[in-house]
Amino acid sequence: MQITTIGLDIAKRIFQVHGADATGRAILRRKLQRHDVLAFFKSVPACLVGIEACGTAHHWARQIRALGHEVRLLPPAYVKPYVKRGKTDAADAEAICEAITRPSMQTVPVKSTEQQAMLTLHRVRDLLVRQRTMLINALRGHMAEFGIIAPQGARRVGELVALLMGEDETVLPALARQALRLLAAELHALEQRITQAEDAIMAGHKQNEASRRLAAIPGIGPITASAIVATVGDAAQFRSARHFAAWIGLVPKQNSSGGKQRQGGISKQGNPYLRRLLVIGATAVIRHAGGRLAATPSGAWAKTLLERRPARLASVALANKTARIAWALLTKGESYRGNAPAQPA
Repeated sequence: MQITTIGLDIAKRIFQVHGADATGRAILRRKLQRHDVLAFFKSVPACLVGIEACGTAHHWARQIRALGHEVRLLPPAYVKPYVKRGKTDAADAEAICEAITRPSMQTVPVKSTEQQAMLTLHRVRDLLVRQRTMLINALRGHMAEFGIIAPQGARRVGELVALLMGEDETVLPALARQALRLLAAELHALEQRITQAEDAIMAGHKQNEASRRLAAIPGIGPITASAIVATVGDAAQFRSARHFAAWIGLVPKQNSSGGKQRQGGISKQGNPYLRRLLVIGATAVIRHAGGRLAATPSGAWAKTLLERRPARLASVALANKTARIAWALLTKGESYRGNAPAQPA
């Protein structure tokens, strides 16, 4: 009896292993401590190893793959239907072992350390931006209690900070000024950290040829381009441009039955970070391009869509088209040719 398939349920300390032979019969069930995992896979002949694509999964996939095994990462949502009654580590490992043998099962590509490093930088920047938004909202809310407000926008918060740094107690009491200056100091420090993170992202973007090609697409800047390259890796894993857009969550959700096609809003599945960046970029293109919007084929299409659909729907649709263009550039290795005049329908 030789193990051909292993399902590995990873955790912080206790790992669960489920091994099966070529017929699918279970021949191994074992708990492993974290420091025993690599020693176990060294002693096992090369086989197919399945892991759920969750925290630390890419690290373990790289480590186990270096020992000669074939490692595949599975989306947790695709493993759940194979879990039998009750949720235990042993049941999860068995479900992973069963799901990995399905010929139509979709897998998650293993990311390299370089990809994860860039994505870590993006996550840190995103966290700092959200913290900055929290501080700005807190500063606005507290100063509004004293009748002091400023126009909308993060850039107009400087007006509130200027009033806060003053000494006029008729505008703001001294005790409140002392407390809110702490928020202003933290806001200033966050601005500097965000700038450092963006400078590091820009440096990595300039060194990546694929990222520079993507940045030429309207609605995609250095941050979005580097995020797409670091997240996707090999774009050939997607069968088509629509498959790529569906993975991001920019295609309509299907609710069809009985031969009737029903489509709703976008599915919002896949990668929320890329989807948010693409929608924000498409919104900026529609809002600020003005008469130049029709200079490209996709821009002309978006302009005609704006004439009969709401702006938010048009921006999401343009984000979908932008994602498809990005997939084409990554798979074909070409540069953006959007400055060509639009062809008549």
